[in-house]
Amino acid sequence: MRMTKKILALLLAGAVTGTLAACGGPGGGESGGNPPPGGDGDGAVYVVGISQLVTHEALDAATRGFQDALNELLPGQVTFDVQNAANDPAACASIATSFVSKGVDLIMANATPALQAAAAATADIPILGTSVTEYGVALGIRDFTGTVGGNVSGTSDLAPLDQQAAMIREWYPDAETVGLLYCAGEANSQYQVDAVQRCLEDMGYTCTQYAFADSNDVAAVCRAASDASDVLYVPTDNTAASNAPIIDNICRGVTPVFTGEEGVCRGCGAATLSISYYDVGRRTGEMAADILTGRADVSAMAVEYAPAFVKKYNAAVCADLGVTVPAGYEAIGAA
Repeated sequence: MRMTKKILALLLAGAVTGTLAACGGPGGGESGGNPPPGGDGDGAVYVVGISQLVTHEALDAATRGFQDALNELLPGQVTFDVQNAANDPAACASIATSFVSKGVDLIMANATPALQAAAAATADIPILGTSVTEYGVALGIRDFTGTVGGNVSGTSDLAPLDQQAAMIREWYPDAETVGLLYCAGEANSQYQVDAVQRCLEDMGYTCTQYAFADSNDVAAVCRAASDASDVLYVPTDNTAASNAPIIDNICRGVTPVFTGEEGVCRGCGAATLSISYYDVGRRTGEMAADILTGRADVSAMAVEYAPAFVKKYNAAVCADLGVTVPAGYEAIGAA
C-alpha cells in the first residue's frame, strides 16, 4: 500500500498510532484504500496489473519494454501482476475484473481486447494500452482526435498503412490480385485491411478480404486466399501472429506475404514496414511513471505513436520465393 510523504514523516518522527490513523489515505472504492497516485513518488510502492492478450514476439517485447522503463524510473517501487489471456477475450475480462478487485494502481492493457476489457471494468483506475492500432476503433469513439479522456490513454502500434501498401507495388508491380488475410474478431485488423485495400485499389490491384473467425479456421481461409491471390497482406493481427507457422506452411515458396509488423513477418512474411514494440512498450512505461507519481493526468494524455518505421525482409522466405530484395530493406534478425 502506498503512503504519502506526510505519513512517512510522521513515522520517522515516531508519531502515535492515533495520529497515523488521522492522516491515512482515503479508504474504499476501486483503489482498495490506497491514496490516489500523487506527489513525487518518494517511498511509494505501486502495484501495476499487466493484461497481455497472448504470448507472441511483439506483445512480449512491449511488456518487457514497459517493465524495464518502470523499473528504471521507479526502482524498487513497482510490483507487477502479469496475466496472460491466452488469446481469449473472455479471459481478458476476467483479468480486468480481478485487477479492479485487487485495487491495482494502474492497468497496462497489451493489445486491443485487453484494452477493451479493462475500459469496461473500471472508470477509475488509470489504464494505458499498448500494441493497440487505433484507439477510436477499439473503444468505439467517433471522430477520435487523439485523446481518449477519462481514465484511458496509451501508445499505438500503427505503421503508415499507405506505405505498407506501397511495398507491395515496390516488390510486385505486375501482380494483379491481393488477398487481405485477417481475424474478423479483431476490430483493428478490419481497420487496417480496409485502409490498405483502398490504397491498393487506387494503384490498380484487385483486392479480396479473407477473414477467419479464430485459430480453428486459419488454415482453410489462408489456403483459399493463397490459391486465389498473387500476393497476400496480413495486418498487425494477434491471431495471425499466433498462427504464423500455419500461414507459412501454406504460403512458403508459393505466395508472397506482406505483413503489418515484424513478428508476423518473421513467422511467415516476405517483408514488412514495422515499429519496435519494445520501444513503444518503454514509452508506455514512461507514461505510467508520470501517472503514478502525479506528474501527469491520464485523462489529458494523448495517445502516442512510434517515432520511426523500418523496412525489413525475411531472408529465408525471400530465398524460397526466389525474389530480389529491393534496396533499403534490413534483414530481420533472429528473435
